[in-house]
Amino acid sequence: MIFQRTYRRRIFLSFFAVFSIFTIAVFIYQFDREKEYRIGQLENKLDNISETAHQYIEHYHIFENKNFHLLDSLKNILPLSNTRLTIIDPKGVVMYDSFVSDYEYMENHLQRPEVQKSIYSGKGSSIRRSATTSQDFYYYSRYYQNYFIRTAVVYNIEVRKFLKTEHIFIVFIVFLFSLMWLILHLITRRLSDFITKLKDFAVKAGRDEDISLNTKFQDNELGVIRKQIITIYNNLKKAKDDLTLEHEKLYNHLNVLNEGIAIFNANREKILANSHFIQFINVVSDQSTITAENIFSIPEFQKVFEFTDKYIHSKEPITSKNLPQFECTISKGETYFQVKSIVFADRSFEILISDISRLEKRRLLKQQLTSNIAHELKTPLASIKGYLETLLHNHRVPEEKKRYFIEKAYGQAERLTELLNDISLLNNIEDAGELFEIKPVTVRTVINEVIENLASRLEENKINCVIDVDESVRVNGNESLLFSVFQNFMENTIRYAGKGVTVTIRKYHEDEKFCYFSYADNGTGIPEEHLPRIFERFYRIDHGRTRETGGTGLGLSIVKNAIQLHKGEISARNHPKGGLEFLFSLAK
Repeated sequence: MIFQRTYRRRIFLSFFAVFSIFTIAVFIYQFDREKEYRIGQLENKLDNISETAHQYIEHYHIFENKNFHLLDSLKNILPLSNTRLTIIDPKGVVMYDSFVSDYEYMENHLQRPEVQKSIYSGKGSSIRRSATTSQDFYYYSRYYQNYFIRTAVVYNIEVRKFLKTEHIFIVFIVFLFSLMWLILHLITRRLSDFITKLKDFAVKAGRDEDISLNTKFQDNELGVIRKQIITIYNNLKKAKDDLTLEHEKLYNHLNVLNEGIAIFNANREKILANSHFIQFINVVSDQSTITAENIFSIPEFQKVFEFTDKYIHSKEPITSKNLPQFECTISKGETYFQVKSIVFADRSFEILISDISRLEKRRLLKQQLTSNIAHELKTPLASIKGYLETLLHNHRVPEEKKRYFIEKAYGQAERLTELLNDISLLNNIEDAGELFEIKPVTVRTVINEVIENLASRLEENKINCVIDVDESVRVNGNESLLFSVFQNFMENTIRYAGKGVTVTIRKYHEDEKFCYFSYADNGTGIPEEHLPRIFERFYRIDHGRTRETGGTGLGLSIVKNAIQLHKGEISARNHPKGGLEFLFSLAK
């Protein structure tokens, strides 16, 4: 209601001010016109007297004969008893004055205002006090070449009343003003009612509420306008809701795809991008990129940007039938990406990144899998068989030596068991991932459990852990698999990074669907040529390394498969400051 009163008052005052100015202008104009009419009537009478005196002077040759006393006879025929007649020669000398008997002694009248005006325009008038009679007169002067004839009427109450405008005019103006005020009041009231309803509509629209068409509308143009606005709004709201639903479907579909996809407008501003896109450009880039827009600073994609810029800045029209397309391959180590780009009609463009090295790796993996498993199983089995054969065929082995052989055989059996467990876990992740229970997991809690589990080994190797993951960070996953991921990271550091290193685990980015993590140590790192293959099963940088430090050679394979089961991606690189860094994502 405050809005209604305020708006109504504002529009009313605006109209009121305009009409008031108009009314005042009309009043002033009409007042001046009425006043000029009254003055014109008076001057017309005085002009008639002047013309009569002029005809009288000319007929009797009074000016040539200087018989001005003959003009006294005109007093009897003047229309006004208080009319004054004065004859003045061109030099300003008073030749005759009907109000003054000794007029020959009167001062020169050439500089009188009415006389001066008549010199230049033939006629002149003024209201002033007479220096001779000390009375107020309304003077009127006409110039007749040889002399001036000045007529005057005493400016008394009667003359003043005659010159005043009629009061009926003022009453009419006041009545008209009051009538318009009432009309403005009614008009602004109706308009304010419409504006108030429009305001209520805007408030509901701002709250994204449905607007009912069951309301009774005024049977005029404003009612039609309001009805059409509500109809258009409801249609737009329905279209918006449908588009939002389709957008959500599209975004979910993009995140399910194995390809990285991003769409940018003509100003290189991101419209949308999925998690694979961010992961892939992190692999290609030499530094951690946080947003999809950082792709424009990566040199490997320069050819793509040259292509898009060519069409973005081109004035040639682009139609849906001839969308420009570009394709190239980018390699990073032994990882290969196929990059496609399409420029749309509105100069926005899409970049699609596909990891084409995965199919080749899987093919090689299948070829190597059988031989690797056979080789890895054969080594501990051969050791166990050798120790047992020695004990069976050599009865003279000392007890101390027998115990040594049995312990060695037991150790190889443990290694064999660990190897079989890792292979079983890998197979379960790849072939029966749906069997793992998925639920919200607090990442910091899992990390703390891993550190507690390996506390003695970490302390023995003087390894310091820096954790930059907030307690509120939760992902949707299997707690056992996530434990295995961080456990394998830690064990990898303990075995190969060296003593006295620092492990840093941090969450460096997140979007609507994923959290992005970094696991890094400042240890020895690994040669660059081995980075693309460290997630392969049984791959070793040094074939004798696992024998000395333990491990099955499947730890990082388990890590990669577990992260992929969580709809994430993982990559590794040597940290610029030394050591090895793993970048990986986990679904929220």
